Amino acid sequence: MPSEQLSVSSLRYPSVLYATGLGSGLLPKAPGTWGSVLGVVLWVLWVGHFSLPVILAITVIAFVLGLIAIGTMQKRFGVMDAPEIVIDEIIGVWIALLFAPMLWWVLLLGFGAFRLFDIAKPWPVSWADRLHTPFGVMLDDVLAGCLALGVVQVALLIVERLSV
Repeated sequence: MPSEQLSVSSLRYPSVLYATGLGSGLLPKAPGTWGSVLGVVLWVLWVGHFSLPVILAITVIAFVLGLIAIGTMQKRFGVMDAPEIVIDEIIGVWIALLFAPMLWWVLLLGFGAFRLFDIAKPWPVSWADRLHTPFGVMLDDVLAGCLALGVVQVALLIVERLSV
């Protein structure tokens, strides 16, 4: 359910613009999925083309900015983990795609595995989701991204072994 205080007019605040993934989190129906789609698009067009140290730096900076944006939104609007906040999904997808080649099926697998773990919230994702802090909002998706990273890497290993 969308937060009553967050709307398109809220995008004038940099914290809302950032935390909602340039407004993608304000799209109707499944904002986390839209944020994840934006994460994949940003990966394909920008983030995924850098070296690993640069990707990690971008991800850490995006994480810290997410903490700041969510904290600012909490103070201004009284929302913590509103569904419209999707910067955490964007970062989670980036983590899922670390070390992955730019192949359509790998991107789709990373996206799907991340969404599965983000929605199902197995432990430790469920633990982080209960923190109810800006760090918790970000951490549950980081952990879902790590689980999805494992799935992607195992799938790549299997494909490599079968190709020999």
